[in-house]
Amino acid sequence: MQRGLARSAIPGRRSPTRPETAALVSRALPFILSLIAGSTDIIGFLGLNGLFTAHVTGNIVIILAHIIAGEPTMLSAILAVPVFMMVVFLVRLLAGRIERARLPILAPLLLVQLLSLVFCLAVSAAAGPWADADSVLAIIAGMLGVTAMAVQNALVHIALRDTPATAVMTTNVAHFMVDIGEILVGRNSAEGANAGRRAARTLPVLLGFVAGCGLGAALEAVTGLWSLALPVGLALVAFGIGLVQEGRPLAGRPGR
Repeated sequence: MQRGLARSAIPGRRSPTRPETAALVSRALPFILSLIAGSTDIIGFLGLNGLFTAHVTGNIVIILAHIIAGEPTMLSAILAVPVFMMVVFLVRLLAGRIERARLPILAPLLLVQLLSLVFCLAVSAAAGPWADADSVLAIIAGMLGVTAMAVQNALVHIALRDTPATAVMTTNVAHFMVDIGEILVGRNSAEGANAGRRAARTLPVLLGFVAGCGLGAALEAVTGLWSLALPVGLALVAFGIGLVQEGRPLAGRPGR
């Protein structure tokens, strides 16, 4: 009787099934990852003496500009490039071992990113900010941020293969504008429809990164390096989504 009343409380409306809810939640993951990347990158730039945690390109530009100008180069910017490369390599090896064990790979990689951000926040809040960009703790905090962003870049390629990059906006902007142009050119309906679907996947990531930058900058201006709590909280949400997407809720699977 009660079940019948519950079903008839909203006539004509069907409650979403569990798979539908999981799919809806998983579609939010790229947006949240882009928020993480934008906020972490700008907080690192503002609070860690100009370090780009998410952009190898930016650090290469800074390094070469200082070298050519004969100016001292920040050690963390120099280390960021090889650290980023090594972490991406190690994440791929880790994912390979997890795959061989026939286990899901998304949630474990999101957990590694979350832990990296937690440690980055802990070091930064406890000892930062640093007037000396080359102090040991400043470098450690920066490399933890770089590690988190390297893990995110790798996991998108490994576990979210149909998802646009969540930390590299130059390529996303180019793809988005090409797809918009394809829609307007309208050579045939199939190509236009495909371009529309790609643009619809890319736009939330672009907006998320911009929003993350804005929120991160605003929080850093008010709270300093404690603003890293924002990407930490978002990473926790992303990890929860990873568990849901893999059908492994925090309470455990039924019947286990």
